[in-house]
Amino acid sequence: MKNQSLMASFCSPPPPLILSPSSPSPSPSPSLKLQTQARNLNQTQLSWVETLRAQARAEDFSSALQTFVSMLNNGVLPDHFAFPAAFKAASGLKDLSVGKQLHASSVKSGYHESSVTVANTLVTMYSRCGELGSALRVFDKMPDRDQVSWNSLIAALCLYDMWVPALDALRVMLSEGSEISSFTLVSVLSACSNLPELPGLKLGRSAHGYGIRNGFFTNGKKFVYNTLISMYAKFGQIEKSISLFSQFENQDLVSWNSMICSLVQNDENTLAIETFRELIYSTDVKPDGFTLSSILPACAKLDLLNTGREIHAYALKNDDLVENPFVASALIDVYCNTGRVETGWVVFDRVKDQKHGMWNAMISGYAQNGLDQEALNLFIKMESLAGLNPNETTIASVLPACVKCDLFERKESIHGYVIKRGMESDRFVQNALMDMYGRVGKTDVSRRIFESMEVKDLVSWNTLIAGQVLYGAVCEAFEIMSEMQQREYNGNMKPNIVTLITVLPHCGSHAILAKGKEIHGFAIRHDLNNDVAVGSALVDMYAKCGCLNMSQKVFDEMPKRNVVTWNVLIMGYGMHGHGEEALNAFNAMVLAKEAKPNDVTFISVLAACSHSGLVHRGLSLFKEMKSKYNVDPIPDHYACMVDLLGRAGKLNEAYNLIRTLPSGPHLAGAWCSLLGASRIHKNVRLGSVAARYLFELEPNEASHYVLLSNIYADAGQWEQAIEVRTAMKLNNVKKEPGCSWIEFGNKIHKFLAGESSHPESSRIHLYMEDLWERMKREGYKPDLSCVIHDVEEREKERILCMHSEKLAIAYGLISLSSGATIRVTKNLRVCNDCHEMGKFVSKMERREIVLRDVRRFHHFRDGVCSCKDYW
Repeated sequence: MKNQSLMASFCSPPPPLILSPSSPSPSPSPSLKLQTQARNLNQTQLSWVETLRAQARAEDFSSALQTFVSMLNNGVLPDHFAFPAAFKAASGLKDLSVGKQLHASSVKSGYHESSVTVANTLVTMYSRCGELGSALRVFDKMPDRDQVSWNSLIAALCLYDMWVPALDALRVMLSEGSEISSFTLVSVLSACSNLPELPGLKLGRSAHGYGIRNGFFTNGKKFVYNTLISMYAKFGQIEKSISLFSQFENQDLVSWNSMICSLVQNDENTLAIETFRELIYSTDVKPDGFTLSSILPACAKLDLLNTGREIHAYALKNDDLVENPFVASALIDVYCNTGRVETGWVVFDRVKDQKHGMWNAMISGYAQNGLDQEALNLFIKMESLAGLNPNETTIASVLPACVKCDLFERKESIHGYVIKRGMESDRFVQNALMDMYGRVGKTDVSRRIFESMEVKDLVSWNTLIAGQVLYGAVCEAFEIMSEMQQREYNGNMKPNIVTLITVLPHCGSHAILAKGKEIHGFAIRHDLNNDVAVGSALVDMYAKCGCLNMSQKVFDEMPKRNVVTWNVLIMGYGMHGHGEEALNAFNAMVLAKEAKPNDVTFISVLAACSHSGLVHRGLSLFKEMKSKYNVDPIPDHYACMVDLLGRAGKLNEAYNLIRTLPSGPHLAGAWCSLLGASRIHKNVRLGSVAARYLFELEPNEASHYVLLSNIYADAGQWEQAIEVRTAMKLNNVKKEPGCSWIEFGNKIHKFLAGESSHPESSRIHLYMEDLWERMKREGYKPDLSCVIHDVEEREKERILCMHSEKLAIAYGLISLSSGATIRVTKNLRVCNDCHEMGKFVSKMERREIVLRDVRRFHHFRDGVCSCKDYW
């Protein structure tokens, strides 16, 4: 139906009423004729109007408007019943042009003021067609208003997210004596859901109480229950939502959808899937596209690929729901989140009408699986082939791929594209841009974008913090974390789970124990410590800070654990050289059946066996990986086995194991393990072989050159050692300088070998020289083989004395209170001499020293190291 024809129908006058000619027989009186015609006309009008209203009720809106036009063409004038049905049809089609023509016709007919029903539907029609201003003008001009008038106004304001004005309208409604209905209550509860938590929840509870007192939850009014379920869930009161859902019987599809969606939004994903299964198997209610698109994200979050596949099969069998773009988008997310990107593409490719959401999901899926070039290519095709303009979600999805794709060199140019598209003020795009600049090290630009944002949400703060952490500016990250809680305009926004799991790993990697404990306390006070991700990060942090007892304590107190939790505990024991405890934890994991061991589990437990010399146990586990635990060995597992055999002196067996594997870049880890073992056992031949392969596989890795040079130097082959160092310079390979750090006074104090940049360097050097002489008097003999330079012995001693870990230990001795544990972290492997020095100092100064290097922990106490010199 064209708008022009409808307009013509409105403008054309109805045909004149033609009376039948007289017949030869005696004619009835003129008044009787007119009465008969009027009665026939009324019956005709009733028939047209009933048809029109029935079509509108059935949401057959196009047919309803066709009926309205035909009614006019047949000379039947619309009345106060016909116009509301026609307005409903226009609003259902969101056809503003038709709605305005209908409005004009109602004005001509005089119904726009004489009938409150017509005016009410006009308000609804304009609001749903995008003309809130027109809706408000119609409402203002209404001579009389009833309850429905106010309901229409409040619903219209809610439709445009004008929550406070909607509640203001409610107050005026009550002041004018109109009563609240269940429909009013639904709009009010929706408005409450979108207010800040404290006032929104308070007002929502008041509305809930009002509804109970006035019987709005009786007589099967499920739509009020549904809105309440969603409101409480939005404020995190999911237990209340569950209680409400269980209180009324014969829940309809909207009720089930509301409950499932609420559970997923509150991360109650397991319970959401159980509820979905109950819907399928215990009711006659048939899920729709909204149901499936609500439950599929729970499968993605829990990595439940098989459950996702079951839902996919259900969608194919039932009304081909997979063609629903929302269902298809959710399926793509499930497959991409579980690493099945190819299957995600199959879902995408088979849907004919690919909406924005599907393109965004597929681009995001490629990006999160490291397929950055594919993500960028699809981004280009979206516009060039599909003719869809990227929206804000598209940009936020493709920006991570722009950062990581090597072929996309001018990464900042995407910022210019965003500005040209007029999206630079969108909060989601701004957050993604901040993430991009943080990843390329331009934290100053990231900060400028942050300060320019009108509204900063938790994602904004977390992105800014993550950028600083990635850049290595951990102290700045903690300052921002403190700032986010203090800014007045922020409403004292609190760190959430994402904030904590962003900073906790870096407390561990930098051994910042004091800050880690501070964050642990915050998590306990704000009930975040029971989250499995936060708990796992705390277990990892304490283990990496050298506090295994606290790591185990946090682990034991966690209400729920996953494979990551078990892995970090096993890895922690392994790093500290507690191989037996690591094996016990592995066995407990298998018995608990909370999580299945995966490839990372076996890397952790095999590394633990390697650090503790448990060769036979390690070999046994390696053989059982596939046969007993169904885990296929990957190159990292073979590297662990080479390390296990090599540390134990079984270098030939380690070499033979490598030779059984297909050659390729994946063997770099195994050759590196053999090179390290050759250094420990001073095997020049195998060290040279391993280094030769590594120079081909990783020519720019400085540690390979340094290890081979050390092997030659240990063997007194100075010419070969110099040749390796020369090759390193010719290839422009730079060795990472040794750096050690220690936490004191809420600061990280860093030391480089022989450096003097620390404010107290003079005092530290004097103390170190005095300590050096005292150790020598106690029988300490410097291991001069740790100095590879061909210089005099006295100069070698001076170089050894100024190693970074020695300076950090010396600073700890003069700064920390008597008896306090000294915790030092080093970025490289600790040398033999510093290891001996740690044992001597722990006995002389009666201090526990925890030294963590790039490979493992060394706990020095009373002259003994926890590694038992097996390292």
